[in-house]
Amino acid sequence: MENTEFKAGFVSIIGMPNAGKSTLYNSLMGDNLAITNPKAQTTRHRILGIKNLPGAQIIYSDTPGILKKTSYGMHEKMMHFVNESLDDSDVLILLLDVRATDIPDDIRARYDRSKAKKILALNKIDTVKQDQLEAVMQKITEDFQADVYMLVSALNNYNIENLEKTAADMLPQHPAYYPEDQITDRSERFFVNEIVRNNALKLYQDEVPYSLEVSTLLFKEEPKILRLNCEIIVERDSQKRIVIGNKGAAIKNLGIASRKDLEAFFQKQVYLELFVKVRDDWRNNKNMLRQFGYDPD
Repeated sequence: MENTEFKAGFVSIIGMPNAGKSTLYNSLMGDNLAITNPKAQTTRHRILGIKNLPGAQIIYSDTPGILKKTSYGMHEKMMHFVNESLDDSDVLILLLDVRATDIPDDIRARYDRSKAKKILALNKIDTVKQDQLEAVMQKITEDFQADVYMLVSALNNYNIENLEKTAADMLPQHPAYYPEDQITDRSERFFVNEIVRNNALKLYQDEVPYSLEVSTLLFKEEPKILRLNCEIIVERDSQKRIVIGNKGAAIKNLGIASRKDLEAFFQKQVYLELFVKVRDDWRNNKNMLRQFGYDPD
C-alpha cells in the first residue's frame, strides 16, 4: 500500500551575498556540494541537493546571492535562478546576516508575493551580543512576514537540525521526486569546475576571480586515477598573465590546491591539467553563457 503520508518538495535558500547560504546548504546536506568563500558572488548557479529523511524527501536549492545591481549578462542569469527559486518553492528560507538585514525592494516584493511557506532564518548569531540580537529579531519580525522565525549559525551548525525538521513539516504530501540514491541534479564535471573556480577565488585578487570561469574538457575515470583537463576562461590577456603567474608559479599553485580538493571530493587519485584561454567579454556573450550553464532555457 502506498504511503500517503510521505512528503516531498522544494526548499529554496535565498538571501544577499555573504549571508551564508552555501554554508547553510552544505550543513543541511551534510556534504560540501556548494563552494563557500568570503568573496561575494561565490555561488553563480542554482544547485539542487536531494536529502532523504524518514517519511520525506527535501530538495534543497542553493542560489546566488541577491545582487542590487546587475552589471553583466551573467548577473542577469544569476538573478533568474533566484527568481526561479522564489516562484517554484514549496518552502522558502530567507537567510539574513544578523549584521546586514536589508534586501532590495524588488526582491522584497517578490518574497512577499511568493506563495511558498516562509522561514526567516537569522544567521551568524554568534557574531553579536545578546541585546543586539534581540533588537534585530524584533525589527525583523516587524519588517518581514514569515510562518516561522529562527535563529541559526550555519557555520557552527547551531539549530540546523531544528530548521530542517521545520522545513520538512511544511512540505506537502507528495511522492519522492528523485531516486533515493541521487543526491544532486548536477554532473561530476560541474563539481570539478566549481572546485577549481573556488580555489581561483582564494588565490587571485581584484577583478580576476569575478572574470574567471572554468570548463572541464576531459573527465576520464580509470580504475586507479581520475584524469581531468580544465580550461580556465578569462576576459583579457592581462588576466591570463596573472592566472599563469611568473614562470607558471600561480597556475601551478592553483593546480596543487585544486587537485587536493578534487581528491577529497572524489575519493580518488586525480591527475589535473589546467589551460588558460582569453574570451573577450564572455560574461555578456549569450552563447558562452549558455555553454557555461547560465542559460536556464
